[in-house]
Amino acid sequence: MQGKKILLGVTGSIAAYKSALLVRLLVKSGADVRVIMTPSARDFITPLTLATLSKNPALTEFSQATTGEWNNHVQWGLWADLLIIAPASENTLAKMANGLCDNLLLATYLSARCPIVVAPAMDEDMWHHAATRRNLTGLANDGVRLVEPGDGELASGLIGRGRMAEPEAIIEFLQTLLVSHPSLVGKKVLVTAGPTQEAIDPVRFISNHSTGKMGFAVAEEFARAGAHVHLVAGPTTLQLRHPHVTVERVQSAEQMWHACDRQFHQTDIAVFSAAVADYTPAAPAKQKIKKSTASLTLELAKTVDIAATLGKRKRPGQITVGFALETEHEEAHARQKLERKNFDLIVLNSLRDPGAGFGGDTNRVKIINRLNEVQSFDLKLKRDVARDLVQAVLALQHA
Repeated sequence: MQGKKILLGVTGSIAAYKSALLVRLLVKSGADVRVIMTPSARDFITPLTLATLSKNPALTEFSQATTGEWNNHVQWGLWADLLIIAPASENTLAKMANGLCDNLLLATYLSARCPIVVAPAMDEDMWHHAATRRNLTGLANDGVRLVEPGDGELASGLIGRGRMAEPEAIIEFLQTLLVSHPSLVGKKVLVTAGPTQEAIDPVRFISNHSTGKMGFAVAEEFARAGAHVHLVAGPTTLQLRHPHVTVERVQSAEQMWHACDRQFHQTDIAVFSAAVADYTPAAPAKQKIKKSTASLTLELAKTVDIAATLGKRKRPGQITVGFALETEHEEAHARQKLERKNFDLIVLNSLRDPGAGFGGDTNRVKIINRLNEVQSFDLKLKRDVARDLVQAVLALQHA
């Protein structure tokens, strides 16, 4: 944590007393810590306490009442290497998930370009409520990371889940999140993610079930390890906030091809995780096709095989990674794809495995490298799969 700029948000929760210890541990680890409190947080812990421990003013309002000086939320959002909100109350989580902005902390959250972490604190019934589940799902889709609450005695007197994680556990989580690897610092990584949409007419298209979750997780993990990432994303609602990630939005396979073609020559590592359409309508209609006949025949033309085409141009030392989603003869098909597209690694998953494939938050994969070495992994979160992939690339660099 040495030299890291950490912005701590504190909300109105009895668990705010733990924020004092969290600030102390962050400072002790070498971080530069600034604190923003919600107005209700002052009912549980004083700004003076957090200012004394952080050695910086603890801000609560948009401006100083006596001088009119503006506390620039945009500046704070750009300053931080990481924003951690601990404790994060149910009220604040709901406001974050819905883009509400009625205090300095929320304004800073909406302006931040750095990784965002929340450590919730609430009663067990609130934690399990369907509204809380929806809010957390929405925040996860926005790229917000979660430090799971623990079990134990709650302020209500009940025993259950909802206690804010202990400061030591939060520090460990942040250290993992901010870790960089020397051999990836400054490297340029190209990642593709999501589906493509191939127009049939102005209102219809051909596509697939990809959501982009795996590719976004890969981009975030490479950035966290110190690389500069150019993420080319097909149509998806996912967002990614990281100062080392540039997101380029595209729609069709042709647009994705041109975006990758522009970037590949300056790329050290390319990860082709997008589900790019193999075929596209040869002559999309310029007007909406009317339902005037019993059947409709579409003529499809083959799209550019992005990974295979760029694989032929791969220079010595450049690493390319592919993904294979299979339904039968999985390993054989993945090995053929690795050879055909000149990959150094291929990540194989099967639609026959429960919890793997499109749409979900989990995946179960095998990673096969050019040395014919196979790593098999159990079902895990896609962000953890992404971390395994980064480690596999690092191992290949030193092979």
